[in-house]
Amino acid sequence: LWGANQQMGMRWSIGCVALEITQRCNLDCSICYLSEHSEAVRDLPLPEVLRRAERIHAYYGNHTDVQITGGEPTLRRREELLAIVAHVRALGMRPTLMTNGRRLSRELLSALAEAGLCDVVFHVDTTLSLKGYDSEAALNVLRQEYIELARGLPVSVMFNTTVHGGNLHEIPQVAAFFVRNADVVRTAAFQLQADTGRGLLRERAQAVTLESVTRSLRAGAGVCLNFDASRIGHPSCSRYGLGMVINGNVYDVFDDAAFIARMQPATADLVLDRGRPGRASVAFLRRLLVHPSYWFGCWSWLTRKLWRARRDLVAARGHIDSLSFVVHNFMGACELDPERIAACVFKVMTADGPLSMCLHNAQRDRHILTPIPLRTNSGQAYWHPLTGVTSTTEERPPVIAPDDHPLKRLRGRSRKRVLVRRRGAASAPSSSLAEEGGR
Repeated sequence: LWGANQQMGMRWSIGCVALEITQRCNLDCSICYLSEHSEAVRDLPLPEVLRRAERIHAYYGNHTDVQITGGEPTLRRREELLAIVAHVRALGMRPTLMTNGRRLSRELLSALAEAGLCDVVFHVDTTLSLKGYDSEAALNVLRQEYIELARGLPVSVMFNTTVHGGNLHEIPQVAAFFVRNADVVRTAAFQLQADTGRGLLRERAQAVTLESVTRSLRAGAGVCLNFDASRIGHPSCSRYGLGMVINGNVYDVFDDAAFIARMQPATADLVLDRGRPGRASVAFLRRLLVHPSYWFGCWSWLTRKLWRARRDLVAARGHIDSLSFVVHNFMGACELDPERIAACVFKVMTADGPLSMCLHNAQRDRHILTPIPLRTNSGQAYWHPLTGVTSTTEERPPVIAPDDHPLKRLRGRSRKRVLVRRRGAASAPSSSLAEEGGR
């Protein structure tokens, strides 16, 4: 996959690494990568979470994007969430909060930014099954609330939308909404539905493909964005497009793929602050000043852009915003491609090390139900996910009857399905939660 247009291994050592700090969630989405058993799993001990953050740094180094996620990470105790963000930042990496936003306040987001949070990603789409929001158009009201929640804070604001057969036709309108709010929103990510986890919607509609989603984004942006000029890992996994938004109109940054292929190596080691676009632009210009060989190409590219956008530039008084569009094609649990797994640039940090996100989602129970080895003053110990008890033996405690479990956090459809599954497992003579796999 190596080439002049490939970001991985040039600008970044990895796309991002998920640091799951809880398996609990406060929503019951119709498409969900969590396990049927996730709600019964206790939160990882804080020392284990911090250890995993340190392992991310040991593998991938400074400036790695670390997605602090779950479940819903804001269900974690406030002081622990702040400590996790601060620890990731202190290691020299970029902490990102992945949230549905339901428990996030301006005060908490401000405190997280002060602790070192770089990005906040709001997951908003119709799979959340929120009352009163029966379409993506209706959810724009909620998206706008989250935008105002983060406005003015030194964090990069991103949104994540799951694309399925029921909302594919609305994706152009969703993209247009992000264009209208490009003064705050830096990235709009769209992930294709994958048949994995505990959701009710299973098989992806044939109409939902990388090509159909990129077409929808081009329609919403009003310009033929190039999604192949700057690549993020395997072309069957991700597509990336970048636009300049001037006076509400989008201009493709990657329209000249050959120019982008020359510029990526020249700026590969630059650390661009997504939360402060002005600083990123200054860093980029400084780099060009010390590389005269790129002046002609950059000037030619820039003058073409400015001439094409001259009327919008005048109307906007020279103000330019950037908006990235990213499309992720996650794999279903029964459709894992070994080639794509081997080339994966979106990882999850497990107790044993980093793992492909798609593979982890397909095998989630294997990772969240296995006792975690801990270092203690008394020697080797094991933390048990279903009880939260630390013991000196790795032997798992008996499975607790669902109705007697102390964690009564299962909601709606998920709770009903889990109780039925567990009763069936309890009646089987040799059943084991860990042996049920990720489905």
